[in-house]
Amino acid sequence: DNNELAISPTDNATSSWKDTLSRTARNMISVDSMFSIVRFARRVILWSTAATVKSIRAASFLPIVPSDWIVWAEERQNAILQAERWGWTQEAVATLLDVHGYQILNQGCFNADPHPGNILVVQDENNPSKQPKIGLIDYGQVKRLNTEERVKIANLILSIADKESDEAIANNFRTLGIKTKTDSTKFLAEFGRLMFGSFEAKHLDHSWHKELHEQDRVLYFPNELSMVYRTALLLRGLAMSLQFNPSVGEAWRHHARETIRMHGAATTRGD
Repeated sequence: DNNELAISPTDNATSSWKDTLSRTARNMISVDSMFSIVRFARRVILWSTAATVKSIRAASFLPIVPSDWIVWAEERQNAILQAERWGWTQEAVATLLDVHGYQILNQGCFNADPHPGNILVVQDENNPSKQPKIGLIDYGQVKRLNTEERVKIANLILSIADKESDEAIANNFRTLGIKTKTDSTKFLAEFGRLMFGSFEAKHLDHSWHKELHEQDRVLYFPNELSMVYRTALLLRGLAMSLQFNPSVGEAWRHHARETIRMHGAATTRGD
């Protein structure tokens, strides 16, 4: 058939060595290292742009400064403010994670839709140099958790944050009511770490996901955990878009410990 796409052995070989090279690079360079490189490059570009904008604006009254330079600087004057807020960005991400961890684990009432459109950067117009505050809006997907649900979720979060054994994480997952086809401990542990741990280089490898899902598959996912996972996923996605790779479990660890201290004995955990 003339409409069929023919793939030559050369194409397959090329694809194979590229995949191998890609996997090797991912194994050698951590996600945090890659993000650090990107953040450094962005910082250099941002600060150089801000410095150039300041210089053009300072000299804009001189007749020798071309008008298109002035237009360029006006279009990029926001770079000055971005450069000044660079250090605040990581603090803002940490604050967002902390606030939602408190709402979920301590209060049992949270917004499960914290996408970027529902997060405001509130600047004091009378004091532009002051660090901005964060505003949270549109609580249209509020989820409530009872005390027992919060304790069970706290146990899972804490076992992931403390890098406990596969068995401990899997047992805490089972306590929440998750059902899988083969009840694989390895699958449940890796799934939990993927949900609430930091992003690792192996998570970029399609073969890792394929192997994981060949081990087992989810038949029932607990309702009380679904919106918590959605919240964690959205917040981590926002953080990663800013080149930060937080562990949601570690960010929520102190809230999980407080919930267990207040409402559940440590012996209830899947150790």
